Amino acid sequence: GGPRPRPGQEVSVKVLGALEDGGLVERDPRLTFVPGHGDVVQALELGVPTMQPGEVSFFLAAFPYGYGRPGSRRCARREPDVPPEAPLLFEVTLLEVRDGPDPQRLPPAARLRLGAQRRERGNFHFARGDFAAALRSYRLALRALDGSAAVPPGPQEEEELREQRVKCLNNCAAAELKLQRADEALAACEAALSISPDNGRALLRRGQLLAQQGRDAEAALVLRRALELDPANKVIHAELSQLVKRRSPPAPV
Repeated sequence: GGPRPRPGQEVSVKVLGALEDGGLVERDPRLTFVPGHGDVVQALELGVPTMQPGEVSFFLAAFPYGYGRPGSRRCARREPDVPPEAPLLFEVTLLEVRDGPDPQRLPPAARLRLGAQRRERGNFHFARGDFAAALRSYRLALRALDGSAAVPPGPQEEEELREQRVKCLNNCAAAELKLQRADEALAACEAALSISPDNGRALLRRGQLLAQQGRDAEAALVLRRALELDPANKVIHAELSQLVKRRSPPAPV
């Protein structure tokens, strides 16, 4: 009894998930998530909002609504493994519905946990090739990590929050590139570098993107800085070599 979950509300469910042969691959007595945030497989994202508190439902999910074409081996760190293209049967009990938490009111340790959980979920979507869903999860992770909090973080927590933000921004840039949005990818790199100016991953990607836009002088400066930080990186050497060849005048005939 009671109303179904509304958009933005948080739910807690009891979940059992099984393969066609009856092998149990999911068992969680209290899984908590916000439908629409991409934190769980799509079968639960789509199915749970149709339920009422106390209801027990069975969802037979084709593989695109479970762990996808590759299964769980490449998409998530979990045991037992879900085989490729495996349909799943879920038994779900909706335990509780409540308003979702405001990340800005959570203590720093909880914000870090939430940010890491959503970033890992983004990695799951990225491995499946669902780059739009990955980007949504990375942005939700940033929302949990950014801004002021009710309880100020200590020095170690503040450093961990900065590191997590940089990871999320780098992942946003990678997803934007997969979606063929170079300007947005460049903006994500620059946001990462505003937090950590010597982040090698962001420097390399920014240099590559500037070179693609024909901004060779800027790209060379960025890539040389990346090379100072990582002199053995063959990718940076190759990118700089291509820039030098492109900027060199043609030899006389």
